[in-house]
Amino acid sequence: MIEEGKKIILFDGVCNLCNSAINFIIRHDKKDIFRYASLQSKIGQKLISERNIDSSKLDSIVLIDPKIAYFYKSTAALHIAKQLSGMYPLLSVFLIFPVFFRDWIYDIIAKNRYKWFGKKESCMIPTPELKTLFIDQP
Repeated sequence: MIEEGKKIILFDGVCNLCNSAINFIIRHDKKDIFRYASLQSKIGQKLISERNIDSSKLDSIVLIDPKIAYFYKSTAALHIAKQLSGMYPLLSVFLIFPVFFRDWIYDIIAKNRYKWFGKKESCMIPTPELKTLFIDQP
C-alpha cells in the first residue's frame, strides 16, 4: 500500500490552501519523495491512529516518515520544504526558532484558512496523472 522509502503527507482535503500547497509540493518534488492522503481518508485516519497522534492537534498537515517519525504543523511544513527542489530547502533554517513560536504563526493561518482561502464541499480528486501519488482516496 505505501511504497518503501516514501514519506507521507496527510492534509486537509477540503481546505483550498492545503490543496494548493499539495499541488505546489507535487510540482517541486523532483526526487519523488512524497505520497499523499487526506486527513479525512480511511488511510489518513489509520495512519493517525497507528501513531497515537492526538487529532485535536491536527489542523492541516502531518508528515510521516514511516518507521522513523512524524511531524505536524510548522515542523512538518519545514521538513517538507527541506526536500523540495529550488531554493525552498533554505526555509528549513526556520527550524532554529522555537516550536512554540513557529506553531503560533502556523496556528493563526490554520485557524483562518477556511475564511481566507475557502473550503471545498469534498476532498480533491487527483487527475489520472497524479493518482499514483495518492495512497488512498477519501
